[in-house]
Amino acid sequence: MAQLIKLEDYVSRYEWNVYRYASQFIRMKQDNWKKIYDMWLDDDMTEDSGKDTPESAFSKWKSFFKTSSQKMESATNDETSTLPETEKDLKHYFLDKLFPLQLKWASSTVTDVSFMEKDYNENDLLKYFLKRFPDTYLVMYYPIFNVKKAPVDGEIILISPIGIEIIYMIEESPDTLITAEGDRTWLMKKGTTESKILSPLLALKRTEQIVKSALSQEGAVLPVKKVVLSRANHITSHREPYNTKVIGKHDYENWFTEKRQLVSPLKNQQLKSAELLLKNCRTTAVKRPEWEADNSHTFTNGEN
Repeated sequence: MAQLIKLEDYVSRYEWNVYRYASQFIRMKQDNWKKIYDMWLDDDMTEDSGKDTPESAFSKWKSFFKTSSQKMESATNDETSTLPETEKDLKHYFLDKLFPLQLKWASSTVTDVSFMEKDYNENDLLKYFLKRFPDTYLVMYYPIFNVKKAPVDGEIILISPIGIEIIYMIEESPDTLITAEGDRTWLMKKGTTESKILSPLLALKRTEQIVKSALSQEGAVLPVKKVVLSRANHITSHREPYNTKVIGKHDYENWFTEKRQLVSPLKNQQLKSAELLLKNCRTTAVKRPEWEADNSHTFTNGEN
């Protein structure tokens, strides 16, 4: 599960210490996955032996998540009373439980909190980037940067151990054909209807300039690439733009598989790059009421 280190201009725990939280999340996820997987195996054996009922087994699961949520800070209001039947279903179930934790870490710290849009709880694109990519990918989801004290919207940024990709998503109905006409406008064609949109290259170039400027401050060396990505639409292009991949429906699976197959631990240059980018982001937040009421409260483990 990729890590959400920045969401728009919300305060993020990774801003406190990206080195600490990136490693802490991976350990937390691995520890809790082992516990829930062992419990799942035990429930399977218990059910086969007839010693327990599905209802009591599910009660144990809810108790586990209630206890674990104090550590994982994960909301666990279950609407069903059935356990996952397969290991694949179990993985999806587990990742669904981690998603609220991601949102909380990306919108609050021990002292501050941002008012997050509730729509993010059901944001399928955000879930895609978090649930479908490995733990060592760090995601900045439409961050807002400070450029000469002015806010500038950025595109999705994927920071891996080997490089940074700035991603412009195009999500249209499957019967829409997209043509990359040039640097200024692109053509959208659906049936006999045609329309033009501003070229994604403009937004990508703007974000690229901000990213490279931030990284140059302390000599970070991760390569930066730009990607126009569509999972559902064909994109035709007479020539691929410089340092930009245009990934349409035909090429999507190869691109996605390449990302999923990356096996690497977190790297220092990756974390340093993330830290520099976070320093250049805008943050809008207020003090937690309990912090204002108790100025003696100190930061300990970051899990409140």
